[in-house]
Amino acid sequence: MRIHKWVLIAVLVLSATGGAYCAAGFAARQETPSKGPVVHMTVSAEARHGSELPPVSREDVIVSEGRDHDSVVSWVPAQGAQAGLELLVLVDEGSSMDLGGQLNDIRAFIQKQPATTLIGVGYMRFGMVETVQDFTPDHAAAAKAVRVPMGVGGASPYFSLQDLTKHWPTNDHNPRHEILLISSGVDTDYPGGPQDPYVDEAIRALQRVGVVVYSIYQPGVGHIGHSFWRINWGQNYLSQVSEETGGESYYIGLAPAISFAPYLDELDRQLQHQYLLTFVPKPEKKAGMQNVHVGTELSNVDLVGADRIFVPGSSD
Repeated sequence: MRIHKWVLIAVLVLSATGGAYCAAGFAARQETPSKGPVVHMTVSAEARHGSELPPVSREDVIVSEGRDHDSVVSWVPAQGAQAGLELLVLVDEGSSMDLGGQLNDIRAFIQKQPATTLIGVGYMRFGMVETVQDFTPDHAAAAKAVRVPMGVGGASPYFSLQDLTKHWPTNDHNPRHEILLISSGVDTDYPGGPQDPYVDEAIRALQRVGVVVYSIYQPGVGHIGHSFWRINWGQNYLSQVSEETGGESYYIGLAPAISFAPYLDELDRQLQHQYLLTFVPKPEKKAGMQNVHVGTELSNVDLVGADRIFVPGSSD
C-alpha cells in the first residue's frame, strides 16, 4: 500500500494567531478586543471528585501567563452549532497485533460519536501517516477502515506527528481538532530518557496548530514490546504529548490492556465537556510559543488545555 502524507478533506482557515482555528459561528460570538492578536484554544472541564460538573461561565475562567492574567474574550461550550469536531483515530503500525482484540471497542466508540463529529483514520509508518479514511460523517465507513496494524513502524512515531501537523488544514466549520493516538510511544530513533528532542518538536508542532492528543498505550512488536526501559519511556512520552497539548493519556501497564472500552468511555465524556476559549495573550515583539495556564476558582472543577500557545509578534 502506498504511503503518502495526510490529506484532509476539510479546510481550516488559519487566523492571525498563526495556527489556531476560527469557526464561522464561533467567530460571530466573539467580542473582538480593540488591539492585539487573539488566541483560540480547546479546553476540557473535569470533575475533581465524582462526575457532576457545574456549568462554567466566561467569568469563571482565569487565563494566566506567569503572574499576569489575560483578557478572556469568549468562552463557548462545544455544543449545538459549536460542536464541530474533526477526530483522527491514529494507529502506530508498529503496534502489537494484539490490538486486533480491541478493534470492536474502537469501532463502537467511533459509531457512537454525534453527527457533528467527522472521523478520520490513519496509520503511522516510516515517519508519515497513511490515510485509510479521510474525515467523514459516515461513522460506519470510518469504523470499517480500522484494521489490525502491520507490525512494522520504520521510524519514530513523533516524526509522523510532526509531519501530520505540516499538512493539517484548519477548518471554518469544525473548531476542534483532536487525535486518538494508539501507540507504544517508544521512540525508535532515540535511546530513551528525559527531554527527547523529537517528542519536544512534535509537541511544539501540535500546540502551534491547536491539535489536542488523547493516547492509549499499546505494546510494540519485537524487543521494544518487552523492554522495561523502552516501555517506561514510551509511556512517559505518550503522557507528555497528551498532557502538554491539553489531552490525556490512558492505561499504564506492561501488558496489553484487557479492554479499551473504559478508556474510550472516558474520552467520550471528555469530548462532551469541552469549551472553545478565546483570549488576548501578552504581546511580544517576536512571534513564538508562550506558556499559559487556564484555571478556575470553581469548586470541583479542573480546566485542562495546552500549556503553551503560539502568539504572533507585534513586529510580524
